[in-house]
Amino acid sequence: MSTYLTILGFNSAIPTINSSPTAQLLEMEERMFLIDCGEGTQVQLRKAKARFSKLNHIFISHLHGDHCFGLPGLIASFRLLGRTTPLHVYGPKGIKKMLETIFTITETHRGFEIVYHELDKKVSEKIYEDKRLEVFTIPLDHRIYCNGYLFKEKPKERHLNMAAISEYPEIEICDYQNLRNGKDFVCEDGTTIPNAELTTDPKPSVSYAFCSDTRYKEDIIPLIKNVDVLYHESTFLHELKEMADYTGHTTAQEAATIAKKAEVGKLIMGHFSNRYDDLTVMTNEARQTFPNSYLPKALECIKL
Repeated sequence: MSTYLTILGFNSAIPTINSSPTAQLLEMEERMFLIDCGEGTQVQLRKAKARFSKLNHIFISHLHGDHCFGLPGLIASFRLLGRTTPLHVYGPKGIKKMLETIFTITETHRGFEIVYHELDKKVSEKIYEDKRLEVFTIPLDHRIYCNGYLFKEKPKERHLNMAAISEYPEIEICDYQNLRNGKDFVCEDGTTIPNAELTTDPKPSVSYAFCSDTRYKEDIIPLIKNVDVLYHESTFLHELKEMADYTGHTTAQEAATIAKKAEVGKLIMGHFSNRYDDLTVMTNEARQTFPNSYLPKALECIKL
């Protein structure tokens, strides 16, 4: 199954005519995850023709408005659309108080449960797992508590080589799952048939790392090592590194350095300061360090 990332918004604090604040939609293993929810996210979701009913997990990096102000409106729309299934919201400690205060003051009534997963640890932790994938936090260094998120497919089952299996009458359908799980087959006479003779390799598992607002932070490199795609904020050019450090952000050169040292497959940049009219200056700087650096496009759907 393919994994797709849709860029809903990628600019920094102020929305523009052509771009919205940070929000991404990740479709992985038939699951749909919303990552950050800046102002206007639900409009972008409609433009992307996303099915609201399939959206059950929302991950918020931090509680600055350009990353979460779209969430109360989205949740209110879920109610108006007749949602009844629980919604899981992952985010910094305080996100429950923020949302519930808004709902109380505005008398927003819900017909479904919101399950809050409030985060406060400064080390990486697994916060979601099912049979097919896992999600881990990536602790970041911003002005307030902030996490990135790492989405990883679990190792896939091996493919059965039916031509090879047919040569061994002892192998029955009930043995197939063990073969898919990588186990050898032991015949009644004690002969072992290596799994590699009966199966073929599965497709590689896919991984995606989302690194929201942060200063340059090398200790995330082991966490995101070899991911297929990395999104990393790149607010300023490196000539403004002092401002980046002061405001808790990263430069394009620094994001590219993280991508290079982590040996990722592709770097997607974002969260650009509105001072830059021509964003190609960002890739021009980043590609000197990491050639496979790219600018996002609104509503672009990227196959991982």
